[in-house]
Amino acid sequence: MDFVADIGGFLLKAAIIVVAVGFIVGLIAQAAQKQKKSKGDLQVTHLSKELNELSEQLRIELMDKKAQKKALKALKKKKTVENKEKRLFVVDFKGSMDAKEVDSLRHEVNAILNLATEKDEVLVRLESGGGVVNGYGLAAAQLLRLREHNLTVNVAIDKVAASGGYMMACVGHKLLAAPFAFIGSIGVVAQIPNFHRLLKKHNVDFEQLTAGEYKRTLTIFGENTDEGRRKFKQDLEAIHRQFKSFVQENRSELDIDKVATGEVWSGQEAKELGLIDEVTTSDAWLMKQHKGFDVLQLQYVIRKPLSERFAKGMSVIIHTLKSSLTRSDVAQ
Repeated sequence: MDFVADIGGFLLKAAIIVVAVGFIVGLIAQAAQKQKKSKGDLQVTHLSKELNELSEQLRIELMDKKAQKKALKALKKKKTVENKEKRLFVVDFKGSMDAKEVDSLRHEVNAILNLATEKDEVLVRLESGGGVVNGYGLAAAQLLRLREHNLTVNVAIDKVAASGGYMMACVGHKLLAAPFAFIGSIGVVAQIPNFHRLLKKHNVDFEQLTAGEYKRTLTIFGENTDEGRRKFKQDLEAIHRQFKSFVQENRSELDIDKVATGEVWSGQEAKELGLIDEVTTSDAWLMKQHKGFDVLQLQYVIRKPLSERFAKGMSVIIHTLKSSLTRSDVAQ
């Protein structure tokens, strides 16, 4: 009898797993159909409403019980927020080394440009230590699109806007930074390892064929030359000149030669140098602005690949099944 019971238990467990896998496959197929239509979603948060509700909650909390009941009834009746003539669109950009977040930024900018009027403004809450030139150049160009449509662009830096991050920030009409935020690093750096001596020591040959005198200046495995280093440095200096020119164009009163040394300054020092306009946090600035604006936060969320979602879903289900089956075995 025990043998029959064990077989029955095994079959039951197998059946549960098969059903679970089939369910997951069905969900993936359904998600794949939806993903063909759109790769992400634009999420809108009414920050004005949230700020008002927090203030109301605190005000009511400080009342006596009788006054609280009366205030809560009044608050339930007042569900809508007064619409103001001007809107402040808030966009967050937390940049990585390859600036992959520019894809979401592009969608957010598109949404704003399709709806905004010249009365509206934009706040970009920026956090980035920089990264690849082409990625951050594209991100800065996305913010320039807002200026080209006569929208006022404000940029707030609570932690860091350095190198490519500052390239983006300088596009703003007004730059805000927290007192100890890191600002600047207007410079260019490139570094690569070279394994030529290691390969030579072990009698390993490396061959590289190119067409074009400067197709490859420095290499990881080959022997680098002084001419190659000179050309590579020349290319870096050319990018640095473009970087300086871009910053100067957007902040004409800045002494560019003084600040384009690759150094980083605190928010307070950056204000004295003209890199930013005001020392404050994004929260403090928003608290001042929300009384005159409808404040709307936009976030374009890119859906995760099906493979990643499948792996996560399977791990959760398997973990749940194991836990439930283990509890069942213990109970027996």
